[in-house]
Amino acid sequence: MKKRQTWIVDFGSQYTQLITRKSRELGFSAQIYTLEQVKELFGKGFYPNSLILSGGPKSVFEDLNDYSFIFEREDLPILGICYGMQLIGKYFGGEVEKGVTGEYGHAKIHMRPPFKIEACPMEINVWMSHSDHLAKAPADFHIAMESSNGFIGAIKHNTRPIMGLQFHPEVEHTDHGPDVLNYFYTQVAKLDKDWTSSTMLEEAIEMMETIKGKYILCAFSGGVDSLVAATLAHKVHGDRVKCFFVDTGLLRPQDYHHINMLKEKTDLSIEIVDAKDQFLDKLYQVTDPEEKRKIIGRTFIEIFEEKVHKFETEQGIHFEYLLQGTLYPDVIESMSPHGDTGKSDTIKSHHNVGGLPERMKLKLLEPLRLLFKDEVREIGKELGLPESWIYRHPFPGPGIAIRVLGKLSPEAIKTVQDSDQILFEELNSHNLYNNTWQAFTVLLPVKTVGVKGDARAYENVLSLRMVDSSDGMTAKWSKLPYEFLEKVSCRITNEVKGVTRVVYDITSKPPGTIEWE
Repeated sequence: MKKRQTWIVDFGSQYTQLITRKSRELGFSAQIYTLEQVKELFGKGFYPNSLILSGGPKSVFEDLNDYSFIFEREDLPILGICYGMQLIGKYFGGEVEKGVTGEYGHAKIHMRPPFKIEACPMEINVWMSHSDHLAKAPADFHIAMESSNGFIGAIKHNTRPIMGLQFHPEVEHTDHGPDVLNYFYTQVAKLDKDWTSSTMLEEAIEMMETIKGKYILCAFSGGVDSLVAATLAHKVHGDRVKCFFVDTGLLRPQDYHHINMLKEKTDLSIEIVDAKDQFLDKLYQVTDPEEKRKIIGRTFIEIFEEKVHKFETEQGIHFEYLLQGTLYPDVIESMSPHGDTGKSDTIKSHHNVGGLPERMKLKLLEPLRLLFKDEVREIGKELGLPESWIYRHPFPGPGIAIRVLGKLSPEAIKTVQDSDQILFEELNSHNLYNNTWQAFTVLLPVKTVGVKGDARAYENVLSLRMVDSSDGMTAKWSKLPYEFLEKVSCRITNEVKGVTRVVYDITSKPPGTIEWE
């Protein structure tokens, strides 16, 4: 991958990844690094065109790191966000006070003339998340913005290209957040735009061409991520890319239709592997979500080992690479994005085929791993894939296994399959499929009293989950018409055996996750 113009130093903020995404939306390439990585690169004489210091959960009073190396180059544009601004203030001799009241959530800030961002009104609503705050700006800085509570909202160096923001411009809650970031990039850092869908496609193809002539095994789900990755690989390597679609028995009716259509309408070499019995035998009665994911991961490895061995012995094909449609949110949510030195917590195990490359001595090929879902869709458009394929709702690798809360059984899986199909049909019949980013049903480990016919029923509760998002990093519950929800509920309680009650999940991310497990 080419050098990114902006390096974002990760101090552990839950919003760090959004800085990357918002920067790219504005047309400026950006990538996240740890403090240790930046220090090592600076020591070797490598510098970005601009540097962003992210927010973080720590107090600057607890931080004993030496940051002098960051500020040595007087021509390096730097933006500090929240914790990053406090580090700037502390380093340059300002006064940081330990928080007593703090500011969390929405706040109003106003600009202090002569400072002005042309695209913004003089007062804007922003998202604050801090306890410590900069009480006095350093001598060489002026206060650019103040909050309604009297806190310093932004500072700017008088001569050097350095700026600090106490609020988070990267989150949707901040009005004119992109305008504030764009001000830093264009007016402070004076960067030219360098990030487009064509740029992303060119880089991905360049990566593929470095391994030309090798056989590639693709873990293929048919979703937009694996489809774009496989199409990219096929563009360069042709039939040396072999796609295995594993039927786990945890799929929805729409998935079978979609994969058969892809076999018919694309040039991809797709083989459907029927492994339903192997997966269901191992998952039967398992309740713990992490254990479900691990069992599925191990079983995938066994299936792929068997298929690869068959290719080698029967066709003389030796695979060197495993291609996966891993995205940035996958990496972020599965582990710290920077290994042992990273700041982020593990949220859930990665759903792609972890462990397979080591077991089979395969090299991992993940051309999309630094991209967000919306960026992958843009590449799909560049490749000429139909929009109905590109904007297909995401579906997790473990499938229905993590949409049955509690014990897995054939009956529970069928309940989710049948209810999910009804939801899918009604979204399409009401022309609402593209009005929500992801929609699915979840079987809860709860029974409730109901009435069916003239008899008392004591049956299952099923939840509808529909969210709006662009990349899966954050999401809001979809506000769909009551008439649609009523129709879905009515059909499920009448047509799906064992369901008495349907509820609608109205939790956003954060604090929840999109999937229930």
